[in-house]
Amino acid sequence: MRMLDKAKISYTPIEYTVDDNDLSGVTIAKNVGLDCSMVFKTLVAKGDKTGPVVMCIPVDKEIDLKKAASVTGNKKIEMVHVKDLLALTGYIRGGCSPIGMKKKFPTFFNSSCLDKEEITVSAGIKGCQLLLNRSELVEFTRAALCDLVKGSN
Repeated sequence: MRMLDKAKISYTPIEYTVDDNDLSGVTIAKNVGLDCSMVFKTLVAKGDKTGPVVMCIPVDKEIDLKKAASVTGNKKIEMVHVKDLLALTGYIRGGCSPIGMKKKFPTFFNSSCLDKEEITVSAGIKGCQLLLNRSELVEFTRAALCDLVKGSN
């Protein structure tokens, strides 16, 4: 949030009760009272050519690793193991945000975000989402927009 404040990007923090037994994004969307298409989860993967990449997709969707590899410039891509997430990004599972990682990694948002003026991403801790203007978020993270999910064209 400090980074967004410094960049003069407005946001609304939305706090919710965390159930460590259910960190699913669909549950989070229900807890914050938003449609799943507005709530984006942050996934971190490693490509065989690029190294780490950050991908944000709607919480009710599943990443398509073949599509993700193609759009990120890799032949093969695999998810970063949860035990390596903190050291790589500075975030833990359930609190990973595309904003403020230890290093600036190539970032990609599923193009379905174009359907919404505002979307949420994690605030970087469990129990808090940030509601932001989609255009400002994409610009701030220097993200590319592309199709990353299974079942879409």
